[in-house]
Amino acid sequence: MLDLDVVPERSLGNEQWEFILGQPFFQTVNILKHQDRVIKGVQVWYSEQNPLQMDLVINLSQDGIRLIFDSTWQRLKVIEVYNVTKVKLKYCGVHFNTPHVQPTIAQIDQSFGATHPGVYDSERQVFVLNFRGLSFTFPIESKLEPRYAHGLGSLQFPNGASPTVSKMCIYSGNSLTDTRCPLLPIQCFYGSCHLECLEVLRENSVTQGIQFHLLTEGAGQGKLSELRRKTFERRLRFGDSCEDVTSALGCPSKIFYKAEDKMRIHSSEAHKMVRSRSSDYYFNYFTLGMDILFDAYTHRVKKFVLHTNYPGHYNFNLYCRCEFKIPLTVEKAPGDGATLIQLSEYEEMAVTAYTKWKEVEKFLVKPLVKPVVLNRASTTNTKNPFGSTFCYSVQDMIFEVMQNSHIASVTLYQPAAAAQTRDPLMS
Repeated sequence: MLDLDVVPERSLGNEQWEFILGQPFFQTVNILKHQDRVIKGVQVWYSEQNPLQMDLVINLSQDGIRLIFDSTWQRLKVIEVYNVTKVKLKYCGVHFNTPHVQPTIAQIDQSFGATHPGVYDSERQVFVLNFRGLSFTFPIESKLEPRYAHGLGSLQFPNGASPTVSKMCIYSGNSLTDTRCPLLPIQCFYGSCHLECLEVLRENSVTQGIQFHLLTEGAGQGKLSELRRKTFERRLRFGDSCEDVTSALGCPSKIFYKAEDKMRIHSSEAHKMVRSRSSDYYFNYFTLGMDILFDAYTHRVKKFVLHTNYPGHYNFNLYCRCEFKIPLTVEKAPGDGATLIQLSEYEEMAVTAYTKWKEVEKFLVKPLVKPVVLNRASTTNTKNPFGSTFCYSVQDMIFEVMQNSHIASVTLYQPAAAAQTRDPLMS
């Protein structure tokens, strides 16, 4: 049985690990992986068709704990203990819930002190006792409701049988119904850079580079966590060297060498391509939600890959969500309502990690080439349980689209002609 410390408006955990409000989804999963001998029966709940409309949930069925993540930011929003009989709970080092200590109304009052009168929910027949960042739910019979006028502690129960806590919630703020997931806590930085947003710089429908808005932990020893947050900007372009990238973003989380280029068969001159003895390689930046591909010979940037990290995708939980913004420009089609006073001959839309492919397709107007079907599997003869995705080429970008129309990733590349103009070494 887990023995956990309760910290209102902050966390639930012990000396080895803790679930912290605002913690990214992937960090929580890493904790569960390392505690797999102790924590079992882990389930992940999400909406396959509408992943942004339903919270992302990790359910610890054997421990009676539910971790609720904001579906947009993918950070921990609510910690819910829905079966207090499966865990031991303590506050400030003193247990208020164990097999020998029942979390009655009197026990909660003794452990946490006085608070405002609880709120009675007649439909569910429960009283909710609220502290800042913490709430307790007690099941109470409806016949006791009229006697509640003098407060929860004034209720008289038959044979001294006081109700016990049926559910406990930890959240940010004064109200569980109005809570929002907090900012990424300083305790969750672990020396890494995190992405606030990413702007794709484009001109004349061609990608010029990427502007990063980054967040990291400052070097100061400020008492307030906000004072230790440091924001800064960096910019990268095609043709930048490994040293340029490392100077801008720091060391990658991992380096991956490509075994082969499975997409070269789609090139018009695929038969002329000789298999290289050297491998292109990726810098993987998991906390930024992106990969950077380098040429094997020149060691300069060839591609940027931006990941949206939607549940139901093969690479889910490898990356944080990349909060990108891509300005997409197309020429106005005849009959689009253009008049003589309109000077612009182009229309523009901003594609983000939350834009559905249907919206992009509608904006492009012109019929697209049929997509390439992408099947992923960890090994040969292994089936991908999430199904195939579809890759669409638009200008100098490749959009990988899931079956629910959400964009899984965007690959930015430099056309061969532009690469040769920029740097002869890249040819």
